[in-house]
Amino acid sequence: MITFIVSILLLIAAYFTYGKFVEKFFGASSAIPTPVKRLADGVDYQEIKPWRIFVIQFLNIAGLGPIFGAILGAAYGPAAYLWIVFGCIFMGAVHDYFSGMLSIRNDGKSLPDIVARYMGGGVKKVLSVFTGFLLMAVGVAFVTGPADLMARLTSMDLAIWLYIIFGYYLLATLLPIDKIIGKIYPFMGAALIFMAVAVSGVMIVKGFSGELSIPEITSGSLRNMHSNPGSNMLFPMMFVVISCGAISGFHATQSPMMARCMADEKYGRPSFYGAMICEGIVAMVWATAAIAYFGGAEGLNMAADAGKTPAIMVNEICNSWLGRAGAVIAILGVVVCPVTTGDTAFRGLRLLVADALKFEQKPIKNRLIISVPMFILALVLCNLDFSTIWKYVGIANQVLGTIILWTGATYLVTVNKPHWMLSLPATFLTMICTSYFISAPYKVGGLSLHPVAGYVTGIVVAISVLVFFILKNRKTL
Repeated sequence: MITFIVSILLLIAAYFTYGKFVEKFFGASSAIPTPVKRLADGVDYQEIKPWRIFVIQFLNIAGLGPIFGAILGAAYGPAAYLWIVFGCIFMGAVHDYFSGMLSIRNDGKSLPDIVARYMGGGVKKVLSVFTGFLLMAVGVAFVTGPADLMARLTSMDLAIWLYIIFGYYLLATLLPIDKIIGKIYPFMGAALIFMAVAVSGVMIVKGFSGELSIPEITSGSLRNMHSNPGSNMLFPMMFVVISCGAISGFHATQSPMMARCMADEKYGRPSFYGAMICEGIVAMVWATAAIAYFGGAEGLNMAADAGKTPAIMVNEICNSWLGRAGAVIAILGVVVCPVTTGDTAFRGLRLLVADALKFEQKPIKNRLIISVPMFILALVLCNLDFSTIWKYVGIANQVLGTIILWTGATYLVTVNKPHWMLSLPATFLTMICTSYFISAPYKVGGLSLHPVAGYVTGIVVAISVLVFFILKNRKTL
């Protein structure tokens, strides 16, 4: 219980301390006109109130990752808590803040354009394809996922829910951002907040009453508790499984949408850094709830080995702790998470394609020209076995996150500021990704070599990249 409470308090405190430091270090200023003040078009560049921007950004990034990913990560034991808390504070929230603020400083441009400006134009085409794949993968997965959950909750056929969700996604992609997304997200956010508060509240009450044993971080618990540690190494696998709750490159694909709607750079800290802190809290709640409900990491692993998926676990926890009425609202919260990420994944993909083609998006016909083929492709992918592709989304998140961190570090060099705030997290994540590619099993994108080979290669590559970065920028430094 102490570990859980301290972790939540650290995350909250970080917003008011390190988050404020990051904002000051970046140099956010109300005196600098934001893109919406200069480029308003009533569609994508549309001014939105700060609290709505926060809610939209939070729901954009809080897909199933901080819930399902946190549950899967909890199978490794309480070590997951450390990655969620410190990864979120010093890596994920900083990553999200810089990706959003750099977009604001560059006319709300999409991710490939921002990276190309600071890292060189040669990577733009490759990154556009890579980012486009990630957005399409997330969008399709977040059609089938919520449709399946809603089919379980109702008597309506799965296919009908698929078309309903697709129809909503199409409207959310085409219409001005303040017409659907800006209006309904506050209500969706209420469901998500209820879910997290209710689950954590019950857990705390049961913990203090002695009905529930909540594991603490001890010297003995900081080890790999996974039931299959050979194929699920604590390092680097846990750092990839828990991406959205700690750091996720996908978030950088969403930030430009809000960068185009923000009227003041000072709104960046609550909207970007703050939204990520909230996601870390959600991840912490569900990682702890999963471990506590199933009687520790060992019990959680037994449940998973017996065939209980994260969706089944969430359903079981909510029904047991909240009763049927509360469970329905909580499960709807789990549906809200992917839906409010899927819609903006497709909207982000439209903007990505439009930016790449320099295709103006104010006329509705131009939006349709991009969106119709995009949704036809998505519909085709929904009829395929998408599970194999989805296995690669986790590492794709971290690779993209690494690129954004190095981009931010390069930006700091160009404005004559110390780069360590971003280059050190970038180095660590470079080590994670390299080690993953070397030692992770074939089925999830690795070469399945000995873990030691992964550790050594990861360290060597990470240090080499950092040294190269320093030498390349030594004249500026």
